[in-house]
Amino acid sequence: MTDTITYAGYLGLDRLLTAQHPTTDRHDEMLFIVIHQTKELWLKEIIHEVRLAKRLIRSQEVEPAYKALARVSRIQTIMTLSWDVLATMTPADYLSFRAGLGTSSGFQSWQFRTLEYLLGLKDASFLAFQDEGSEALATLKAALEAPSLYDDAIHRLAAHGLDVPAEVLERDVTQPYAPHPAVEDAWLAVYRDTRRYWELYQLAEKLVDLDDALLTWRHKHVLTVERIIGGKRGTGGSEGASYLQRTLQRRCFPELWSLRTRL
Repeated sequence: MTDTITYAGYLGLDRLLTAQHPTTDRHDEMLFIVIHQTKELWLKEIIHEVRLAKRLIRSQEVEPAYKALARVSRIQTIMTLSWDVLATMTPADYLSFRAGLGTSSGFQSWQFRTLEYLLGLKDASFLAFQDEGSEALATLKAALEAPSLYDDAIHRLAAHGLDVPAEVLERDVTQPYAPHPAVEDAWLAVYRDTRRYWELYQLAEKLVDLDDALLTWRHKHVLTVERIIGGKRGTGGSEGASYLQRTLQRRCFPELWSLRTRL
């Protein structure tokens, strides 16, 4: 019966609060675990909201999708602020337990890669970090093989009568999205006549908010890594800060940035 549900039971606190398993006795390892577990919980919610936004946009219910996308941007802000908490850890603190992390790596975060795929940052090489036959691999493959949020938005451009080439609308969605001048022209038309294309204009700005927040999160990630380990390689053999620096060049929705120069 519902009247027997307790706060702890409803939230599954027995499992949640016993899911932290430090590999050492060093004090700061608990913070490291909690920060990353919290990130994964927020990623779960972000993916939940992005999938809702995609369904709404594909069913021509664009305005209701704004709320889901705005919520994602707010969550991204919280995730970015969490780097400030992790940055209270000094290099000596981190090195005291780093060996206990073994070969684990952020590259193995299938939820983060699922989010990137949902946003259009497709890169099949990340499938190799998941175990064959695992649910994580199946989820990633499904996201890789499906149209992204940006693909859905571009189809809305065409639905509004804007000129989007068939080569874009029918592209191989497993491949990274490549900017197209015709798509930039279509978005430019939206920004030059916002009254006529208000639905698309508001959608575009929500997407830019999301991309902006993702880039801000990446930038703070780089700074935090450099502050704690400098230029050392990351766990699991990753390149560390140098790799993260390169990710700052990525744009999920490139024409929504480039059109601004032409306005």
